[in-house]
Amino acid sequence: MKRLVLFVVLCGGPTCLALPVCLNSQQPAAADASAAIRAVLSDQQAAWNRRDVTAFMKGYWNSPDLTFAGTSGITRGWEPVMARYRKNYPDSAAMGHLNFSDIEVRPLGNGAAFVLGHWHLKRANDQPGGVFTLVFQRFPEGWFIVHDHTSADAKP
Repeated sequence: MKRLVLFVVLCGGPTCLALPVCLNSQQPAAADASAAIRAVLSDQQAAWNRRDVTAFMKGYWNSPDLTFAGTSGITRGWEPVMARYRKNYPDSAAMGHLNFSDIEVRPLGNGAAFVLGHWHLKRANDQPGGVFTLVFQRFPEGWFIVHDHTSADAKP
């Protein structure tokens, strides 16, 4: 059986991450990957809404090579991303109630997927939201976010 291997390259600053994606006739069904990824996002949403940032972070690849890009720049590594969430969302009022919507999962082969969606927070004094682009990679332990680019909607 012939395999086609391509590499998805993600760059941020001076570092690039190349993710190998193998394409062949025995790929898991795209629906299975989509369901597994949607389950990770559902678990993250539930964890956030019970104010459990540690459980929320279980959806991210626990690696120094994890990348998060947002309005404050690029954060590298699981621990710094965790610290960023704890700093920006220190309490229940700041966390609010999270909802993900308009999720699109696009498999990139046998072991990676590209995800687009919207995020919305409902808090007492405001309701911020925006969009996100995620790259998921499948590991033996399951699907994890290896790159997150989240941005907030422009304020009028």
